[in-house]
Amino acid sequence: MDERDNQGRSGKRRAPKPLDSRQIDELALSYVARFATSAGRLSAYLTRKIRERGWDGEAPPDVAAAVARMVDLGYVDDAGFALARGASLMRRGYGARRIAETLARDGIEAPLIAQAGGNEHENRIAALAFARRRRLGPFGRGSGEGGECVLDPALRARQVAAMMRAGHSHGTARALVDAADVAAAQEWVDEADDS
Repeated sequence: MDERDNQGRSGKRRAPKPLDSRQIDELALSYVARFATSAGRLSAYLTRKIRERGWDGEAPPDVAAAVARMVDLGYVDDAGFALARGASLMRRGYGARRIAETLARDGIEAPLIAQAGGNEHENRIAALAFARRRRLGPFGRGSGEGGECVLDPALRARQVAAMMRAGHSHGTARALVDAADVAAAQEWVDEADDS
């Protein structure tokens, strides 16, 4: 589309036409066709579009009805979205608290958030992945004689804080950062699988 198509004779951009009910449904369908989403995220998107473009209807816009239609058609599935998003964040090394915060921002309800958080073993695997990726604890520099990890207290505190910002508990962060070597860290992860 040529830039001049949206401009009047004065060269200024024309304001887009206000939305109506049909366009809201089209926007919702277009959005769910492009993105995996939750009902909360779709609702926020449609609300933002109405705020940006305005409303051209006699009755107030019914965003909830448009979202409900997408849910009824099966295009929006909060449970599936929560599990997929939680697994993705866990593979990147984020902890249960960070996953819960992210899913809550996406409008996912608490019972679904709890299911997406993973079990203890999965959380330890995520913590190990985060430590490896960020070179924390036994994966970082500062290895002493015999491959043992020796950290000065200030560096140790920063590494524990980084793990906690990623959503891991204080105990998990300490256990991984204080692991003597990579084998000890892996053994700590495997302990949770046995129980």
